[in-house]
Amino acid sequence: MILDVAKTPREVPEQPWEPRRGPGAVGLLAGAVTELVRRPSAVVDTLRLGMLDATATASSVAGAAVGLLAAVRTAARPAPESPLNVTIGEQRRFAMARTNLADFKRIRATHGGTINDAMLATVAGALRSWLLTRGEPVRSSSAIRAMVPVSVRAEGTDPDADEASAAAANRVSTYLVDLPVGEPNPVIRLHQVSFAMQAHADAGQSVGAAALIRVSGFAPPTLHALGAKAANGLSRRLFNLVITNVPGPQYPLYAAGARMTEVYPVVPLARGQALALGITSYDGGAFFGFNADRDAMSDVDVIADLVVESLAELVGTTG
Repeated sequence: MILDVAKTPREVPEQPWEPRRGPGAVGLLAGAVTELVRRPSAVVDTLRLGMLDATATASSVAGAAVGLLAAVRTAARPAPESPLNVTIGEQRRFAMARTNLADFKRIRATHGGTINDAMLATVAGALRSWLLTRGEPVRSSSAIRAMVPVSVRAEGTDPDADEASAAAANRVSTYLVDLPVGEPNPVIRLHQVSFAMQAHADAGQSVGAAALIRVSGFAPPTLHALGAKAANGLSRRLFNLVITNVPGPQYPLYAAGARMTEVYPVVPLARGQALALGITSYDGGAFFGFNADRDAMSDVDVIADLVVESLAELVGTTG
């Protein structure tokens, strides 16, 4: 992550904030999804392993089976063609966009859904405008498929709980969602995203996508790294880009006496993907970090600017 801190004469907390590092991750089996499609026996084996890995109770096993089969069906349907999927090099560009979390809350209060839905709809609007600036064909049915690992807090969690209890209550839901970049109306875009996210949750696809990642040999070390590492093995067939969303604390943090003012996540690129997006909310702000291939995405700054414009368009519908 990129941290922006400002030296100020503020009082230093007794225990300054320090970043934590998660454990390392084992390698991915890159051909996992291909084998699922090519070999019927692989589907059976994967289903068995996914069920064992994803659950500890009989009811959860049933849910994992449904989700895993749903994810396999998604894998059999290739992701849409996109200029985001090209051979990438070693050079990178990075762009940032700062927004206010209150705007997304206002959108949720007016139109329903979740804050994450509003963020994804905002990204969808920005990607639509970006495609148009490039002269790409955008039809009513056009979509960009995203893998969206989302950190969520279990219902009933005490927001004032200590750090260890809060961390234990967090969980990661992983979705494969088609962003409706062909829809010109921002409110309809939002409703389509909300419907898709809710449908995936109801069908158990979050479990299926996570099970595929685990079967590939991946154990998530951090929430943002979940998207990046999983994408390396599954990107070519399943989705066009990774969008990670990790909610952060809504109070200021300090490092060595300096207040952290902004935080921008940096999500590594997957093979064949020219753009990865990380979102982190912190102390009233929502921070977008765009990591891109230098040659394929010389206009990544344009997408960052368009996120701000897309959010303003949605906010304008709230009255």
